[in-house]
Amino acid sequence: MPKKYPFAPIHHTLTNVLTDHNLAQLGDAYTNFVYSLAESSLKHKPTGKKLKGALLAQALKKANLRKHLPSRTNTHALADAAEALLVYAWLHDHITLQESVTTLQKGKNTIEALAQLLTTAKDRIKLS
Repeated sequence: MPKKYPFAPIHHTLTNVLTDHNLAQLGDAYTNFVYSLAESSLKHKPTGKKLKGALLAQALKKANLRKHLPSRTNTHALADAAEALLVYAWLHDHITLQESVTTLQKGKNTIEALAQLLTTAKDRIKLS
């Protein structure tokens, strides 16, 4: 069966996923879209939202993924890593768009919900 997205890279380590700048660029759009869908559903009207990088960085730390990145990684790079992981999991059919939206809707707060989503993505892609 041909790959659904031929441009999607195959990585063999979690660190490679988290540090892939091209994935992070696509992941930024994907993550904001997922967040906007979740917010639109909760507010019962269409809305476009952008997640703050600091929230993504905090969620990455809460999901215990910080250890997979170089020691001097700044907040912006942590947020990029979270976005890269989420889009990688979606591109490779490890998590669905609807599941991502639902996870964000059910969290007690945005950081907790994002951390749960990141943990689910990490567990499903099964990389070291």
